[in-house]
Amino acid sequence: MTTLTLSDISRRYGAVQALQGVSLSLQSGEVHALMGENGAGKSTLIRILAGLERADSGAFHLDGAALPPLDCTSGLRFIHQELQIIPALSVAENMHIARPYPRRFGFVDWRALHRASARALARLGLSHIRPQQLMGDLGPGDQMLVRIAASLLESATQPWLYVMDEPTAALTGDEAARLFRVIRELVTQGAGVLYVSHRMGEVMELSQRVTILRDGRLIETTPIAKTDQAQIITAMTGRAMADLYPARAAAARTDTRLSVENLSSGRLQNASFTVARGEILGLAGLAGSGRGALLAALAGAACYTGNVTLDGSAPPRDATGAWRAGIAHVPPERRAEGLMLDQSITDNIALPHLNRLSRMGLRAHRRERALASDKGQAVRLKAASVQAPVASLSGGNQQKVLFARALAGNPRLLLLNEPTRGVDVAAKYDIYQIIRDLADSGTSVIIASSDLPELIGLCDRIAILREGHLTRVIANENLTEGGLLTHCYGHQGDAA
Repeated sequence: MTTLTLSDISRRYGAVQALQGVSLSLQSGEVHALMGENGAGKSTLIRILAGLERADSGAFHLDGAALPPLDCTSGLRFIHQELQIIPALSVAENMHIARPYPRRFGFVDWRALHRASARALARLGLSHIRPQQLMGDLGPGDQMLVRIAASLLESATQPWLYVMDEPTAALTGDEAARLFRVIRELVTQGAGVLYVSHRMGEVMELSQRVTILRDGRLIETTPIAKTDQAQIITAMTGRAMADLYPARAAAARTDTRLSVENLSSGRLQNASFTVARGEILGLAGLAGSGRGALLAALAGAACYTGNVTLDGSAPPRDATGAWRAGIAHVPPERRAEGLMLDQSITDNIALPHLNRLSRMGLRAHRRERALASDKGQAVRLKAASVQAPVASLSGGNQQKVLFARALAGNPRLLLLNEPTRGVDVAAKYDIYQIIRDLADSGTSVIIASSDLPELIGLCDRIAILREGHLTRVIANENLTEGGLLTHCYGHQGDAA
């Protein structure tokens, strides 16, 4: 067994103590989870492991032998959620990009290149990926698996520890399941995995040990078998929390807020359903099932056919009109689709509301700041000032800015696509409470999420989408993750 020991690691950035006296032991043959809120010090620790940062103090030992600080990277492979790939090259070419191509008579031996790549893929059971495929034709999950398989090429130095930083943040449930299978295979072959994730279910399922950081300090390292989700949340946040998901409304909703009949848009075909006032409806389905297409159509971001009524009237079919009619939309990729990162919190929250905030055609900056401050408090936004740039915020607080923007419009219908992707557990707790408070106040909410426990924990009913068809809407009564996944795969007798 190989063991890398980090002892009393500290790192300061100016007045900010990012890490203080952190000690950690990483071993081959196990999955070791690293958890903490945004800003807890996880990223700094990983950058030190990768040799991108130098610790101010501390020591490193590999199997008991002292290591220079920047030598601890030997035998480590880093897998990030944002992969460095070349989409226009083949799988085999991407796998060999950091090492010499096999040659024959001075030319690239393509047959040998493909054979070596196929052998490495086979070691992880990835027979569905062909070396000749273009990397850009693969989904994010398979692209990540290719990067892992590249470390198993015969010409590569075999890593004993994989450091995976939020690897499932952009993956579908199906892709995440394949990644978990590969992780278990790596551990079976003797490798270790340092697994950084905000997703509690993944950590409980995969890990043998978990280390908790808070405010740059080590809180505890404990076997997974000797802890539970509530204890981990308390260790991460420093405070005891009630259930992660707020209690659902006891009384059934009856008055219809949204009615959809035979809606078709892109891959989605003839979807029909209703949403009551104050109801939270979940959308469950595999990648390509039509969840995103449905939300885009309702938000006015995509053309559609069919009939849609909101409180008895047809809403506008353009994004600006839909927003003004009380349909708010939180997109899945906040940095690419939702936020102006270099602009202030105020500018981001006020943007869709400038018409009603302005006076005589001129921006009313004081009113904008007041709105941002009020809605920021409503979503428990943590920021030094509403004039701070959004880029300076953690992922969870960036997501809260999008919720504050939506709340500022007093929406009748709130459309959420992956609402807690890439945020820590404390921010999830706040976001779930925001969603429940909105529903209790009468806002109807539709949530598309690949996080099945999230749908089960939040939603009153869940609509199942499969291959572009809404197959059924089921009441959330005694639903389990396995049962919901079975519906998504179509192993139940579905009926619209």
